[in-house]
Amino acid sequence: MVRAITLACALAAIAAPAVARPAGPEVREPWSRPAAAGTTGAGYFTLANRGAKPSVLVKVESPLAVRVEMHSSSMAGGIMRMAPETRVTAPPAGEVVFAPGGRHLMFVGLKRALAPGDRLPATLVFADGRRLKAEFAVGTGLGPPSRDGAARPH
Repeated sequence: MVRAITLACALAAIAAPAVARPAGPEVREPWSRPAAAGTTGAGYFTLANRGAKPSVLVKVESPLAVRVEMHSSSMAGGIMRMAPETRVTAPPAGEVVFAPGGRHLMFVGLKRALAPGDRLPATLVFADGRRLKAEFAVGTGLGPPSRDGAARPH
């Protein structure tokens, strides 16, 4: 009897349709560091593209910042350089990483302080008109927070 029930459950799981996620961009593990009101905060995440066409990020907005800028950092000759980016393209079935020391967001003119445990709302705007909401979890500054709020090394 137990085998029959187990077999029936297994067959039902195989026959059940998979829950499909829509194709296109997805924000994974968005996080930020603490920052004082009026200063600039940073945003890090992975932009994954589940679609068959490139996803082109052209703008990021946040109600908690005067403006949000996309930047890339690079090291050349022992000097760290930062340059603004107006478009970031996630290739089909690929991803782009926004991480410390590389590509990142700058939340300029924070309207309030960001403390560990806070959430920083943002909307990513894509060239095709898609808008994707995200919440950046504010950690301790040592790396992305874990699900329980503790910092994880990055």
